[in-house]
This record gives sequence, structure tokens and C-alpha cells, in this order.
Amino acid sequence: MIRKLFLAVVLVALTVAAIGVGIVVQPLVIPMVSTPPAVSASQLEQHVRHFSEDLHPRNHEHIENLERAADYIQKSLKASGAAVSNQEVRVEGTRYRNVIARFGPASGPVLVIGAHYDTHGDTPGADDNASGVAGLLELARLLGRSPPPRAIELVAYTLEEPPHFRTEHMGSAWHARSMKEANRDVELMLSLEMIGYFSDQPGSQRFPYSVFSWLYPNQGNFIALVGKLDHFALMRKVKAAMAGATSLPVRSINAPPTLQGIDFSDHLNYWKEGMPAIMVTDTAFLRNSNYHRVEDTFEKLDYERMAKVVQGVHAFAQLR
Repeated sequence: MIRKLFLAVVLVALTVAAIGVGIVVQPLVIPMVSTPPAVSASQLEQHVRHFSEDLHPRNHEHIENLERAADYIQKSLKASGAAVSNQEVRVEGTRYRNVIARFGPASGPVLVIGAHYDTHGDTPGADDNASGVAGLLELARLLGRSPPPRAIELVAYTLEEPPHFRTEHMGSAWHARSMKEANRDVELMLSLEMIGYFSDQPGSQRFPYSVFSWLYPNQGNFIALVGKLDHFALMRKVKAAMAGATSLPVRSINAPPTLQGIDFSDHLNYWKEGMPAIMVTDTAFLRNSNYHRVEDTFEKLDYERMAKVVQGVHAFAQLR
């Protein structure tokens, strides 16, 4: 009798553990196969090199370079045919700006896709986050050629990095607040936060807790999707679209915001306003040792795999 009871307890524990792993990792998502348009790896590299070399540094103290970066973004977005506007971000008397491009219907739920263009200190910021902005610009080109069936806002944010990180001064905080004040229904926000660094070397992927090494590969050759537990269904939809668009492996995690790294980008400000948001990332410092260092330079990125990330995001953006 005791043996049967013990086995029953073990079975229940294993079942609960399996359900927990399924919720966090979502291993059984069926890819939604699609054939996305080509994305130019060389164009992505050109964008990243320009931001990280010609517009360096891009921190909050180098306002002239931030303005030049915003001008470059605005020009590129306008070339896609989008309706482009600037959102003023004023901090202690200093003017900064977000650059916003709109595609698709003028009404209805909005898909927001954003990336910050400022950098940490005097770092070149190739992966963090010229890669995300380059992806945003290439995505705009694709959306301009094939208008999406849904309302989409692409937003290049200012002031994501310290000393403004986690404050009301972040560019994404200004945008999220404006969407709430305008009563806009944000279907989902996708934060493109470092999407260019990949490695096939064993041990190249690190984790905040050792238990994750049982759930994810130790090679940094995948793109990760990061969201909260209550965004389970949306995560499955994004993951299915991205996994079915290219051969690039897509991993995901749904976890509490208290878990280290879960809220380390602009998506946190949409969570604060009660809006669903997911980060698309190469996992930053858990993979890229050049994070927030002067070694974060353009030649270290993998533009072919970065192009596949953009194709995956585009596949989701085109869903009805």
C-alpha cells in the first residue's frame, strides 16, 4: 500500500513538472509553414555598421549623434512608403525623440514592433541595439512592399539604456503611455532586443539558473522569445509563425517578470500599462560576451541568421 502511494505521489509530481515545463518552454508548438520574402543580409550589415561606426557613441549625452541616428531612421522608414512621425521625449528640459512608422489599416488592434537606437555609454552598440534597429528598418521595407492586413506601428525608441532604464523617461514608456491615453488596443508588442549574435560552439549559451541547461541547448544558435506566464497563447502564435518561416531554431520562455533578464528591455513598459509584450532576443549577455563593451562591433554579428529573425517577425506580422 505504501509503495503504491509513493508511486502515485511520484506520478503526480512528474505530471505537474511536465505541465510546468510545457508552460515555460512550449516544446510542442507546431510551426506555421510560410515562405517569407527575402531579407538582405548585406543591407542589415550596412545599417549596423553605419550606426555602430558613423553614429557612435549614441548615448543620452551625445544628443547630436542621437539626432543623426533618428534622422537616418526616419529617412529609411519614409523610403518604405510608411506614414512616419516623431514623438517628442522631453527629459529635464532636453528633447529626444521616438520615430514611428505606421502600416496597414488606420483602425483596429495594433501590433507594435520596436527597437531602441541608443547605446550604453560609449560602446559601439552593434548588437545592442543597432541589430534590432536594422531589423526594424528591413522589416519596414518588406511591409512597404506588401501592406499587412493589420495595423502595425514600428517604433525606434530613444533612451532605453542607463541612466534612464526602468524610469518613466524611457522612449518606450512614452510610447506605451501614449497608446493607453489614446485608448488604442495594442494586440501585442514585440521588442527587438539584440538579434544578431549567434554561435554554434558548445557552451556558448549560458543561463541565469542551472536548471535551464536541462531545458535549452547550450549552443547559442537560436533566437529566443521571452514573455510573461499569462501571455502563453500569444507566445505560441508568435513562435509558430517564426519557426515556420525559416530554418532558424526558435526557443521560448514564459516566466514571471521577477526572473532575471525577463524584463530587460522596452517591452517592460507595455507590461506596466497592461499590454501584452514579448521580447525577441539573442539573449544578450547570456551569449554575447561583448555586451555593453567596446568590443560590440559590427563584424562579430551573423547577418544571415539575423535576416532569418526578420523573416520570422515578418511572417507573424502578416497573419490575419
